[in-house]
Amino acid sequence: MKKKGSDIKIIVAAHMAYRMPDDTLYLPLHVGAEGKKDLGPGYQKDNTGEHISGKNFCFCELTGLYWAWKNLNYDYLGLVHYRRYFSVRKKGRHPFSSVLTKKEAEILLRKHSILVPKKRNYYIETLYSHYAHTHYAEHLDEMRKILCEKCPEYVKAYDRVLDQTSGYMFNMMVMRKDYIDAYCQWLFDVLFELERRIDMEYLSDFQKRFCGRVGEILFNVWLTYMQDQGKIRKGEILEIPCIHMEKIDWMKKIRAFLMAKMFHKKYESSFK
Repeated sequence: MKKKGSDIKIIVAAHMAYRMPDDTLYLPLHVGAEGKKDLGPGYQKDNTGEHISGKNFCFCELTGLYWAWKNLNYDYLGLVHYRRYFSVRKKGRHPFSSVLTKKEAEILLRKHSILVPKKRNYYIETLYSHYAHTHYAEHLDEMRKILCEKCPEYVKAYDRVLDQTSGYMFNMMVMRKDYIDAYCQWLFDVLFELERRIDMEYLSDFQKRFCGRVGEILFNVWLTYMQDQGKIRKGEILEIPCIHMEKIDWMKKIRAFLMAKMFHKKYESSFK
């Protein structure tokens, strides 16, 4: 149970200058800062201390999680995005007024050890089929081989998760330190191996971001396995809404999904 006064840090992964929450709960973090121009005052860079900043093109916001895990002192650590946050209130006309506050986080973490965004439901697709249509199934197939070799006890959970039609996406979470340590130790071990095995020569820049995307799925695998083993109780996990600072282009997203599903045209851009 969270003790009064516990230190909660939530990093805000950003690759460009953007408005940030006016709350000490958040630490704006320039991800992929290695070799890049500074974003300006107020941004911590992810290429200090022990880091993998140079892998951002493949690991996305996970270079920020790695940096925070290795370099910050905390009782609870979280990750959100500069255009995507947790919220326990309905999004208003001014979305930043709805972002989760330090006081709200402290209250939630008195009863729960893990905060996650509400599951994204793909309805007619499993996590595997959706990834295979929009990216490359090889990434997931190779990850299964890696798990079979390095930690076969996770394979059953991996198969179950990939057969689901919903999951916790965006690599967003807030977790107690011991859970963060266990998760990151496992996650980066298998992702570094995936990065080593996948030939990126013929991948577009957008498709080279596979370690970050596979990481989204692996978070679900780790949570499933930990619950199966009784190491995490279901009541420790709390789903809360995720709000976007900008509108999502749903027409573009639906059109791209249909092109991927019917004509095997892979995604080559995000939809905000």
